[in-house]
Amino acid sequence: MRWGGLGSAARSAGRLWSALTWSALIAASSVSTAHADEALWALLGTGGQVVMIRHAATDPGAGDPPGFRLEECATQRNLNEAGREQARRIGAAFRARSIPVSRVLSSRWCRCMETGRLAFGAVEPWSALDSQFHDKSRADEQARAVRQQAGEPPLGGTLVMITHGTNIAAWTGVHPAQGGLVVLTPEGRGRFRIAGRLAPSAFGTDP
Repeated sequence: MRWGGLGSAARSAGRLWSALTWSALIAASSVSTAHADEALWALLGTGGQVVMIRHAATDPGAGDPPGFRLEECATQRNLNEAGREQARRIGAAFRARSIPVSRVLSSRWCRCMETGRLAFGAVEPWSALDSQFHDKSRADEQARAVRQQAGEPPLGGTLVMITHGTNIAAWTGVHPAQGGLVVLTPEGRGRFRIAGRLAPSAFGTDP
């Protein structure tokens, strides 16, 4: 009985130690993420960066319904109410930190345009940012145009590009969640480096 009791106590102590270790690791990771986020916000505050934002949250699904039409938002997969609030919070976070935004370009898809309008107000449609989910025939052309634009330091602040997860993954190797963003530092001649990324939680909301 004594040895069995010791074994049970040891197992309980082991489980407690494991739980405490995981808690410590999670806390350390949260602190590290917070520091990385603040460093990225500080970088954006200096201007001259390019931000790629995946459109805010939509109802579950991928791509668009069969027979969707670009000129009719009702035929597309659009932002839901959580996504609209998410877009507003993105814009509020930029304004709260006085991040200078010089220009906002967007895919012509309604969920991207609406994300841009709710977050930043004025937004310009740019076909190079259009979704490639259903049609990749222009993928190389789009990639060249986006690389050229993202590779040049913008004047007067930060250039924001609002597009789709599939596109961002193809161009940067990063696949952000809906409402997440990737910060790029232009290096000229169509080259850029990835400075970091901000998850939706950085804006106080998750998709």
